[in-house]
Amino acid sequence: MARILLVEDEPKMQRGLRDNLEFEGHKVTVQGDGSSGLQTLLHESFDLVILDVMLPQMSGFDVVRKLREKGNRTPILMLTAKGEEIDKVLGLELGADDYVTKPFSLRELIARVNALLRRAVPPGAADTMMTLGNITVNFASYRRYCTA
Repeated sequence: MARILLVEDEPKMQRGLRDNLEFEGHKVTVQGDGSSGLQTLLHESFDLVILDVMLPQMSGFDVVRKLREKGNRTPILMLTAKGEEIDKVLGLELGADDYVTKPFSLRELIARVNALLRRAVPPGAADTMMTLGNITVNFASYRRYCTA
């Protein structure tokens, strides 16, 4: 069972997505604005974030930017009506892992959620460091250090 944070401001979309994701066996937490979504992500651990772009208080783009600046590597699927190429590119360049435009196929969305969860680093696995020769990699922070 994956823990998913859904950051979406439309109540009908919240209910529909939460119900379907829970039916798939996931535990879903819902936030209705970008600022609350960001605060939740900074204080709780999730396996995946489904994030709208056009949100009250803080856009989804700003949420992604701030999360990645803080080193948070939780997989993010952007789910939005902003379907222009420039919006998709911006979302992905800011650090989103996938981008789905509304309207969308529920089956495709669930398949993308499952694909992102399969590729995610399991909890605890990112807490290790590995040294090879003069290079050390910290998997928690995705930083590499060279001793030479």
